[in-house]
Amino acid sequence: MPDIRALINKLAAEEAALRETCFLAPCVPGLQVRVRVSGLVYSFRPVPAGFEGWGIFQPRDAATAELLDEATLAQVGAYLKLSKALRVRLATRLRGRTWLAYPANEADARQQTGRVEPVLVRLVDEARQFEQVVARHDGALHWFEATDTRADPREAERLHEFLRERVPPAGVNWKGITPETRTTYALAANHAPEFAAERQRQREETRLRGALALGGGTLQDYADQGDHWLVNWRTGDGELHTSTITKHDLTVLSAGICLSGQDRAFDLQSLVGVVEGQWE
Repeated sequence: MPDIRALINKLAAEEAALRETCFLAPCVPGLQVRVRVSGLVYSFRPVPAGFEGWGIFQPRDAATAELLDEATLAQVGAYLKLSKALRVRLATRLRGRTWLAYPANEADARQQTGRVEPVLVRLVDEARQFEQVVARHDGALHWFEATDTRADPREAERLHEFLRERVPPAGVNWKGITPETRTTYALAANHAPEFAAERQRQREETRLRGALALGGGTLQDYADQGDHWLVNWRTGDGELHTSTITKHDLTVLSAGICLSGQDRAFDLQSLVGVVEGQWE
């Protein structure tokens, strides 16, 4: 039987010694810094809280650790070499120095982590969107190490050009492009402001088409008028109508036909039935 009291005393001594020890750790606002001692992981709230980077910390107490100095490149390099490397392509910056990325090789990612999915790469430094970089996985998080010198820089430039021209993901193509590169571009497009208006337009169009289809009509086109839409739509027999519809709940402001002042009693879906004579 293990001596529980001796084990407790040993752990207490190690924790006491830890408070007198400095340790190297990556730090991201909102996350704790961690250090492993004798197989146990200790987590601390960093002070100052806003620091982002690689630092040398010393525990103040059981809950907080103070930043003493920034780590040198040599210290960071030695730390990262202890973790497994994964090549990824940067898709979009999320906040600070944290980027959303996608594995450059899905098979490598599956072998390393058992799954294939977008990853967050933290503390990215001197790298651009769509560049392929080397990240290190410490068992919990991915940390930026360096740009990947084995990658073809022309691929990143091609992707930038596609994004500038607002080419949809389905249109991104060249000889030798990989599925992983296509996925990275799709992730970027999903977050890019260049595509924000188009994404909103697609949502609006889907909403209008759905409401009309339920009533048996089809959407021709529509125009944004601030708090309402001017909608051109057709009945089942192809007759064209123009109606003014609120954005909030698709209430009819002006049906485009005489409803004896009862326009607001209908929404876009029920208006189709009225026009086709299904409702009295």
